[in-house]
Amino acid sequence: MDDSLSIALFGEAERGEFTKGYKIDDLAQLQDLFGNPPADSRGLYYAIQALHYCHSLIFFRVQEEGFSLSDYQQGLVILQNSPFIDRISAICTPGVGSTEIIDAIIPICLTHRQILITTEPDFYDYLSQSKCSLA
Repeated sequence: MDDSLSIALFGEAERGEFTKGYKIDDLAQLQDLFGNPPADSRGLYYAIQALHYCHSLIFFRVQEEGFSLSDYQQGLVILQNSPFIDRISAICTPGVGSTEIIDAIIPICLTHRQILITTEPDFYDYLSQSKCSLA
């Protein structure tokens, strides 16, 4: 897979260490490392989609999608200090509408010219809590 098309993804999983970024290149590796997705989790679903579209992943396991602030903060520190930060094309945060988490991710995306992948409900939650205005 092409490293220039890597996606950093934060999500829940039944296995794997927290505060570690795992480079994932295929579905078998994803299944072996993380097992099945917990109920109401979207992270592994997005990981499968990314792999199907030939993107490699840097997967960060979080305790609870959208709520485990310290897991996201530690993952972002690892991501920013990693040698592969400039090969990441997008950061995906399913289940995250928290202004604290998204406001920490936006400067990274701007600095490294990355896309933030989110969902409509999460983006709405972010906008409704945020001081930013689209007008």
